[in-house]
Amino acid sequence: MIVHRNLQIGGRDVPAASERTTEDFDPYTGEAFATVAAAGAADVTRAVDAADAAFAAWSATGPAARRRVFRRAADLLESRADDAVALMAREVGATGPWARFNVGLAAEFLRETAAAMSRPRGEVLATNEEGALSLALREPLGVVAAFAPWNAPLILGTRAVAAALGAGNTVVLKASEQAPLCGGLFVADVLREAGLPDGAVDVLTNDPADAADVASALIADERVRAVNFTGSTRTGRIVGAHAARHLKPALLELGGKNAILVLDDADVDHAVAAAAFGAFHNSGQICMSGDRILVHASLAAEFTEKLAAKAAALPTGDPRDPGTVLGPLISPAAARRVAGLVTDAVARGATVPAGGGAPAGALHPATVLTGVPHDAALYGEEAFGPVVSLAEFADDDEAVALTNATDRGLTCGILTENGTHGLRLARRIRTGIVHIGDQTIADEPTAPFGGVGASGFGRFGGRWGLEAFSNTRWVTLATRHAPYPF
Repeated sequence: MIVHRNLQIGGRDVPAASERTTEDFDPYTGEAFATVAAAGAADVTRAVDAADAAFAAWSATGPAARRRVFRRAADLLESRADDAVALMAREVGATGPWARFNVGLAAEFLRETAAAMSRPRGEVLATNEEGALSLALREPLGVVAAFAPWNAPLILGTRAVAAALGAGNTVVLKASEQAPLCGGLFVADVLREAGLPDGAVDVLTNDPADAADVASALIADERVRAVNFTGSTRTGRIVGAHAARHLKPALLELGGKNAILVLDDADVDHAVAAAAFGAFHNSGQICMSGDRILVHASLAAEFTEKLAAKAAALPTGDPRDPGTVLGPLISPAAARRVAGLVTDAVARGATVPAGGGAPAGALHPATVLTGVPHDAALYGEEAFGPVVSLAEFADDDEAVALTNATDRGLTCGILTENGTHGLRLARRIRTGIVHIGDQTIADEPTAPFGGVGASGFGRFGGRWGLEAFSNTRWVTLATRHAPYPF
């Protein structure tokens, strides 16, 4: 049975003004399992109307009342974990462990936002004016346009709205065309049931062909005061340019060409397990996935043999099967793209110790490559699939140079048994995040999350997220009548 969902505007489920719909596909079966309303420019205006109308009341709502909404939403989300797992398997091909991780971290984002509302929202400034009080206050912006991706839909759909709401803004969320249900409407349903006022979050779904027009209309609306986008660097550049054209701040969390470093003192078996997780979890479809592994030359032969054996043994198939480790990529087209990167690298001289070959629909096996040359597309392009390339380094200087040979500095993992050595190396690496003694994938709602260079700018998480969605305002109070010169 195919289910249908409408837009969520002003607390109501409404069809698109055009009454058009678009299909939502199961990446494993290739079948349409749902339809959603296909928004256009008129629906963008309706959604911003609702968010703008809700802003005054929500921004004036006290922190205790806001906290209650977020805490209820976290509890509701966890109570619906089984529904979320089933939905993520159908919509994005997620395995059970990945879907349950999405539920848990999304709930913690909501709880951390609730906690952050109690923290100071400004400071008292020193002033040279006798008897005056000088304040720096943080205040909400207004309506925020949010764009959520499909790969971690509950985590990133929640993150796209939580901090903005917590700071007192209202949000229009444009859900991903490939995850409109779990990455947009499911999150909004939970918040609405938890008591979020009508219009505080409004959700737009759209046909892929209309994505650019819907996004442009949303960013251009003069009542939209800020933008946040999580997704590819290519699309992030477009979103950032639109925001800049309209003089609106944008928080961009984009792709990474992330490296896992295996130093000469690493425990090889642990390093193999960590690297396999960092490279192949969620079939490599995580912005933090480590698709480059740099191994000290003294360990390279042993590490390569063991990683290739582990990759070859990873079960691939139906995400609903509890034994599956690698479910499908988001679409057959995505699997063909990844296979094309492998084919190109091999044609240019790379070798394949494990995996490779033609994809089966949206399924692609865990693949290990060595000797990827600089002129191969995979050398500089984010794989975003279950593919990892191995390269050797001789010393720290070479490891740093190889790690920094990208403009996509999101995250890095340094596998070592010597934390001091790892920290020295970390200080030389140009990424927004680095994990010493671990691989590249990690997230906590209290931590500043984001990259540098073509991996974007701005930070989600903790107080940094609230600051990203608020303005600093200078306010003074004169406590006496000062004399004027004329």
